[in-house]
Amino acid sequence: MATQTIWENYKKTMNPSIRDKMLNEYLPLVRNVAGRMAIGFPKSVELNDLISTGVIGLIEAFNNYDPSRGVKFETYAVPRIRGAILDELRALDWVPRSTRAKSREIEKAMTKLENRLGRSPSERELAKQLNISTDELLSALDDVSSTALLSLDELICREDDNRQVPRIETIQNDNVDNVLNDLERGELRMFLINAISTLSEQERLVVALYYYEELTLKEIGEVMLISESRVSQIHTKAVLRLRALIRERFAL
Repeated sequence: MATQTIWENYKKTMNPSIRDKMLNEYLPLVRNVAGRMAIGFPKSVELNDLISTGVIGLIEAFNNYDPSRGVKFETYAVPRIRGAILDELRALDWVPRSTRAKSREIEKAMTKLENRLGRSPSERELAKQLNISTDELLSALDDVSSTALLSLDELICREDDNRQVPRIETIQNDNVDNVLNDLERGELRMFLINAISTLSEQERLVVALYYYEELTLKEIGEVMLISESRVSQIHTKAVLRLRALIRERFAL
């Protein structure tokens, strides 16, 4: 990858040939991000399409990157590559309405149980609240897993500070602007940190390994000695609960 000196030289000269060479060196970064995201999406979502969209995010990051701020380009670019892919998926509206409805139903059940129990509900408790069997709940979590991946992958860096904060502003709701005007960025970050701390130990581990250690679901399964499918279910339940907490806290 390009060194700081190469970056500084390019910013001074804006040489097109240097630019093309540098972008080519960063293409594996796009393939890596798209590959990780594709794991949780339906087969109808083509990896090559994600990569093509991710390249747009790479170019945008390349054009806006400021090496003088002391942040590695890879650190700066990954959230923007991911964000470009997510924006395209949202524009395509590829998640079926039935899946969205099922996801919201589970979220609402989690919120009710959370308020009543004062803790994260178990799968058995959640299934009972939904009036379905535990096996049916696990099947439902499998069905909505792609929406969960889409949700927490929106923990991206803001343009002005390169720290990860919730992109609550991406949720379509009239209350969002007021929320962002009333709350400091630090409060948003702290809310998410506190919300994650309320997850079960198993859920916290999956979230940490997937979003911070950047392991795939398969790799997490190998670490935890459980199946990739089970990891996906745990991840989905964790994300739906976090999303429910965010919706409730900010009246979204």
